[in-house]
Amino acid sequence: MDLALAPETLARWQFGITTVYHFLFVPLTISLAALTAGLQTAWVRTEKEKYLRATKFWGKLFLINIAMGVVTGIVQEFQFGMNWSDYSRFVGDIFGAPLAFEALIAFFFESTFIGLWIFGWDKLPKKIHLACIWMVSIGTILSAYFILAANSWMQHPVGYRINKERGRAELTDFWQVLTQNTALTQFFHTITAAFLVGGAFMVGISAFHLARKKHIPVMRTSLRLGLITLIIAGMGTAVSGDLLGKVMFKQQPMKMAAAEALWDGQAPAPFSVFAYGDVEKGHNTVAIEIPGLLSFLANDDFSSYVPGINDVNRAEQEKFGPGDYRPNIPVAYWGFRWMIGFGMASLAVGVVGLWLTRKKFMLAPGMRTGEDEVPNLVLFRRKALNPRLGKWYWIIALWTMAFPLIANSWGWIFTEMGRQPWVVYGVLRTRDAVSPGTSQGEVLTSMIVFTTLYAILAVIEVKLLVKYVKAGPPELTEDDLNPPTKIGGDSRDPDRPMAFSY
Repeated sequence: MDLALAPETLARWQFGITTVYHFLFVPLTISLAALTAGLQTAWVRTEKEKYLRATKFWGKLFLINIAMGVVTGIVQEFQFGMNWSDYSRFVGDIFGAPLAFEALIAFFFESTFIGLWIFGWDKLPKKIHLACIWMVSIGTILSAYFILAANSWMQHPVGYRINKERGRAELTDFWQVLTQNTALTQFFHTITAAFLVGGAFMVGISAFHLARKKHIPVMRTSLRLGLITLIIAGMGTAVSGDLLGKVMFKQQPMKMAAAEALWDGQAPAPFSVFAYGDVEKGHNTVAIEIPGLLSFLANDDFSSYVPGINDVNRAEQEKFGPGDYRPNIPVAYWGFRWMIGFGMASLAVGVVGLWLTRKKFMLAPGMRTGEDEVPNLVLFRRKALNPRLGKWYWIIALWTMAFPLIANSWGWIFTEMGRQPWVVYGVLRTRDAVSPGTSQGEVLTSMIVFTTLYAILAVIEVKLLVKYVKAGPPELTEDDLNPPTKIGGDSRDPDRPMAFSY
């Protein structure tokens, strides 16, 4: 009980809750910004009303989401000073550098250009207004890059030296911190996973409206964009995950051994499909495995040696001194599988959905539908799904919205908990990073307050999203279709500066 309520444990719980909650909004913000920009680009190029209606609809949901992301992100950064002051003191010279770039460059892009985009619908020329949302999208991606560079340094510290006199780490090569392979592969994996979230979000909401036969032209377009995004992002996530896994096998062999519940090194090493074992005794009681696959995933060689949990633990004891350097094995093992399972399920829904809703390819003329009709769900050239199966497809497509969010959450849980007991791998242990002057009661109180606040904000977020999702895309006016083209043009509705969002 004392261990469960220790300041270190409570601080980890609080930061974990904040991080997972915050990261529900981050990938959707990154992907929706780019997808909204793409839809607005289509409107500027073609002047088709469906693209403008889609831009306003998805842009509204994007704005709701980014507001929540900013609020939760600010609270997360405060925790470095609240609960992790020893961490901040020890690595602040390094960790603070990419975060400063994120605030000065990326956040500046986001905050400045999002204001111009919101208030510039009836004041800026079309192409300049379009450039604003693209700058917002670039800002969100840059923000992700700098933050992931900071996190990657915690996973694989480079470009630093230890100042023993001052008792802290100091930056020696900022470029190395930004461009090391851990940062690049983790960025690639995170961005593709973010677009998996955005694609699923579009697919789910489009399916909801199409099943009700509402707003068909806009939702047909959105559904197709979402399905294509799911497929491209899903394949990108699989490729980037493989690359990141190979990097982690070299840099954090304990994490990857725990992900496979591989207790003792093997050559060739099998990939675990299912395992159940005794953590204290260090072996599996039940194991269903695919021979040689783990060796290939680690080294592109089906017969190569992969070290196990016990081997790495002994090696780290010799290097860093006595102790248990194993993470929480069940969390690492199952977190890795939930991440992969829900991610690949999203890709599968995208592939099946794009096939079922195809426009002309291998379709009999009688199976084709117009832009103002709900697409037929066609299995073969002349064979559509029966109504019951068709209904289930729309339901599954709706629930797909949750799949990448679950995968992302478990991915971060695996990434961070698989590194334990290190907060900076091989340099600083988690137990040495907490604030020494923060009491158990203070951490517990702040955790309860913030968690309660997040629960309230979650209710508000969901209600806002549901309200505007049900309302669907707005009807367009003449002013929407033909806005002024001069900067500083007439203000047609001064009492409603955000009229586009009503």
